[in-house]
Amino acid sequence: MVVGMGRDGIQDTVELAYRPTRADLLAGVRVRERRRRLHLVRWGFTGLFGVGAVLALAGDASVQSFVTAVFCATLIWSIPHLQAHHALRTVSWQGEYRTSVSETGIAAETEHVTLVQRWSVFRGYRETRDHVVLLSRDPNILLVEVLPKRGLHSPQDAERLQALLSRHLPRV
Repeated sequence: MVVGMGRDGIQDTVELAYRPTRADLLAGVRVRERRRRLHLVRWGFTGLFGVGAVLALAGDASVQSFVTAVFCATLIWSIPHLQAHHALRTVSWQGEYRTSVSETGIAAETEHVTLVQRWSVFRGYRETRDHVVLLSRDPNILLVEVLPKRGLHSPQDAERLQALLSRHLPRV
């Protein structure tokens, strides 16, 4: 592990090594969804179609109406899972990710790709129990960077990562 010393003797690089999982990507999708308040819309439509299914079952509606309402409710509820599955198919073939978080930004490297992102790309971060999710600055938050804590080398790295992020980005 490469660790440099920054201002005031603070270690300024934290490295992670991990293979992305569906749970990692789902965490990113859920944080993005909550930040944009899309979860309220999703649950509203899920509930609407769920009520439609109950009414179709209780009333004189056809079996087709009931099945359609249940299908729509299930599909809308599963959107984050479908997005995570699609994203995993997009990145999993690249294998292990080696990510460095430093004073200049985040560098992710695989056998096929190297991506360097400056802090200015991100609007902030949110920490979950198992992940740190960085959200892009664009209005629709099209980019999320998910850093799984299991990729850290030690528990002290989690504290250092949080301190490094706090110096550059607000919690959102």
